[in-house]
Amino acid sequence: MKNTSENKIITKKELRKSWFIWYLGAEVSNSYERLQSLIFCASMIPVLKKLYTTKETLSEALKRHLSFFNTEGIAGSIVQGITIAMEEQRAVSNDSSQDTMITSIKTGLMGPVAGIGDSIVWAAIMPITIALFLPFAIQGSSLGAIMPIILYTGISMFIGYFLCVRGYTIGRNSILQLLQNGKIKDLIEGAAVLGLFMMGALAASYINVKTPMEIAVKNSQPILLQQILDSIIPGLLELTAVFVIYFYMKKKGPNYNIVMGVILVLSIVASVFGIL
Repeated sequence: MKNTSENKIITKKELRKSWFIWYLGAEVSNSYERLQSLIFCASMIPVLKKLYTTKETLSEALKRHLSFFNTEGIAGSIVQGITIAMEEQRAVSNDSSQDTMITSIKTGLMGPVAGIGDSIVWAAIMPITIALFLPFAIQGSSLGAIMPIILYTGISMFIGYFLCVRGYTIGRNSILQLLQNGKIKDLIEGAAVLGLFMMGALAASYINVKTPMEIAVKNSQPILLQQILDSIIPGLLELTAVFVIYFYMKKKGPNYNIVMGVILVLSIVASVFGIL
């Protein structure tokens, strides 16, 4: 299904408004029962009001988009664009048999698209954006705090809107062919590897864990424990700290406040006793 000029009802105004509502609430408005269904339905309102002029058809369309939905917020814009194109086609043809197909396509796409978004947006774009301005933060410059937010917001808005428009333009068949192509798997794996490299580089560059402990040697200079550790594996304590936090979060989930609290307490105690 590819939209043509003959069956277009939706203008860029409705498309842009729909995408912006989704962008603002995709990661913050979740229902425990249906996750992102509420914000997805809300984002479709400008489009559905244009397509369905009677109370009954509008109500049915709104209910259709209150079903369970969950995907990555930025890449998920392409699902929104495809859904808008399908709703437009359904309104033009007045074919109620397409209702189930719209829900099925939307639900079927949310998982694969989430994998793409998590791998590229969260595992690659965000770490790179933060890493670019970490030197400013270390030097005490406010740019280190402000610029990553501005840059990431700009990049994510550009990607999200572009994907929404492309999803609306190409329709469902093109995205299904893309997902079935082996190249998309290579893209996800490449982005994941890049993200791991970035996280490793950040850990090695900006985590600093040293010990002042010494091993006394009779009739000789004491041996520094840190020198022994560095001779085995440089950065061993930093690596150990990263993996301890990683395995904890993998097992218990992203409990960031607990992790930060434990790090703070351990740092103070270890410093008082001369361990770190």
